[in-house]
Amino acid sequence: MARSKGVTIRDVAQRAGVSIAAVSMALNGTGTLSAATRLRVRAVAEEMEYEADALARGLRRSSVGAIGLVMRSLDALGEYAPRGVDVFTRYIGAASAQAMDRGLSVMLVPDPTKRPTPPLALSLDGYIVTMPHRDDPVIDLLERRGIPYVTLGRDPSRPDFTDWATEDDGSSFRRIYEHFAASGARSIALLRGTDPNAWNIDSEAMYRAWCESAGITPRVYMSAERTGEHGGENIAHAIVDDGIPDAILCHTGRQAAGVLAGLTARGVAVPERTMLAAASDSEHTRHSRPAISAVELHAAETTMALLDLLQARIAGEPSAGPVLTTARFRVRASSRRTDPNV
Repeated sequence: MARSKGVTIRDVAQRAGVSIAAVSMALNGTGTLSAATRLRVRAVAEEMEYEADALARGLRRSSVGAIGLVMRSLDALGEYAPRGVDVFTRYIGAASAQAMDRGLSVMLVPDPTKRPTPPLALSLDGYIVTMPHRDDPVIDLLERRGIPYVTLGRDPSRPDFTDWATEDDGSSFRRIYEHFAASGARSIALLRGTDPNAWNIDSEAMYRAWCESAGITPRVYMSAERTGEHGGENIAHAIVDDGIPDAILCHTGRQAAGVLAGLTARGVAVPERTMLAAASDSEHTRHSRPAISAVELHAAETTMALLDLLQARIAGEPSAGPVLTTARFRVRASSRRTDPNV
């Protein structure tokens, strides 16, 4: 709940039903309050956004030398270490190392709109928000608090916002479709996720446009990212029931691994009967048999661009975005045919 500017520690104490001294002890981690009382007071203070404002007054008068990193895709998954998914750790590692080279620390922040919010979260110098959703409450919070931010991937709700960077997805997807076509594909199915981010939205629009230009009837399937391999396997059965296409492109490695398992269970040979690729490389794609062709994202180049954009925005300089970086499509056995007429 947004608070009015006049909220004081007395207001927090009154709502929590404790003394002003108890509020101070709860927020500062001092005194002999019970754990239950301390948590209750902190929850009330955060609901009223009192604690964040107090920290901001004390810390944001000058740079604290730290930025926040919010992984919206992991927030949506509901887990922060999904098995076999290494793309997020690559972004985190690249951003952290590059930030340290610039004299900055990086704080990984779970969805700051959820309670309890980490005490320092709204006092950082700025934020990188990865893959923001349409009408994303995290972006709304940063806007409301006046905290500089940049995004990995465009914000689908803010077409005029230019402080973002990402791999050139348009080029990557076209490269995959052209690879399929050169290997004999005349029908291609797309399996995308359900998160309302630009990656899902733009890639479907791009796919439909490519199908129209190639005279191909589009076939779009959707599976929630959190369902992972199981979701991909279920979609594989639906794809087979609808008629086996010449090729299938999945957004994530987990989806692609699940589709491969489902196709194998139905006796559909990959790549002989249908080719398979993923738009994001992972342990799933590299270790599958056959290994799955996938786009290797260039985390280091992209995070460097994001840090450039964020430091410029913190300094009040004009936007130099958006920035598109390069990615590599690694062709593996799942889409490698010796005879394109197969």
